[in-house]
Amino acid sequence: MRVLVTGGAGYIGSVVAAQLLEGGNEVTVFDDLSTGHEDAVPYGARFIRGSIEHPPLDGMDAVLHFAAKSLVGESVRQPGRYWAHNFVGTAKLLEAMRVRGVRKIVFSSTAATYGEAERLPIQEDHPTRPINPYGASKLAVDHLLGAHAELHGLGAVSLRYFNVAGAYTARDGRVYGERHAPETHLIPNILKVAAGESESVRVFGADFPTPDGTCVRDYIHVADLARAHLLALENCSPATHKIYNLGNGAGSSVMKVLNVAREVTGHPIPALVGNRRPGDPAVLVASSEKIQRELAWKAERGDLETMVSDAWAAFRSPETPQVAPSA
Repeated sequence: MRVLVTGGAGYIGSVVAAQLLEGGNEVTVFDDLSTGHEDAVPYGARFIRGSIEHPPLDGMDAVLHFAAKSLVGESVRQPGRYWAHNFVGTAKLLEAMRVRGVRKIVFSSTAATYGEAERLPIQEDHPTRPINPYGASKLAVDHLLGAHAELHGLGAVSLRYFNVAGAYTARDGRVYGERHAPETHLIPNILKVAAGESESVRVFGADFPTPDGTCVRDYIHVADLARAHLLALENCSPATHKIYNLGNGAGSSVMKVLNVAREVTGHPIPALVGNRRPGDPAVLVASSEKIQRELAWKAERGDLETMVSDAWAAFRSPETPQVAPSA
């Protein structure tokens, strides 16, 4: 297939683009490089830099849509920016797809659409009550995809993933790890301490209603996540919008992640406990039973030790480009 990967110069998008190429697809990565990195674009993919409002859709068979603003705290401070980019930008992408006759899309949605969990693990029929503008903007796109499927025959799949971790080594030896500036994700910030780039890691809140007081999250390996996108693309059905959760069905607290990283790296990794971040739910754990049943997907690298070990190996690998510190 000829596939446009929006946001394909980012962490998840670049891994999916690499797996698409390994599957024999023709890939165009489209990214404005506001948070992505051109050197993360896989060898063999065409790269076009530009705004999501003007997507290069000519000749495309499908779109995998990762381009988004995705920082929860920033979304609370700048909700208009998140609605403009995540919802309005995607609405323009979908209209352009309709006009050009591109009839398949896989959308990078999020567990933030659910808000505070009423029951665990979270299934796809769980109430959607996002508690931050990031989650609200993604949920609005899910609704918009449903409308386009019903009205225009679009085949759409939304993948609501939980916390993504680990790294991917492509067949050509390139290593794809996390590179954000600023870095807000827990595991890479922990590993920066182990590598001597930071003195300590900050823990946002130790007073949540959880066993050790820190947030509990469901971590999924980026390689497993990417495979789910390829399966979703293969199973896009005309005039149908499907929603799947992606996680491991087991939660890990911030303190558990920290302790696993200490074991993997052999570093004490000092931690400083601060206040909660606005918009952070206490517990998010997924049920991925639906995608396992319907698409025969399963997590092959699901244990936390593997994810942290892979991320640590990528962090130290000369094959992994390093992001420059943010100003």
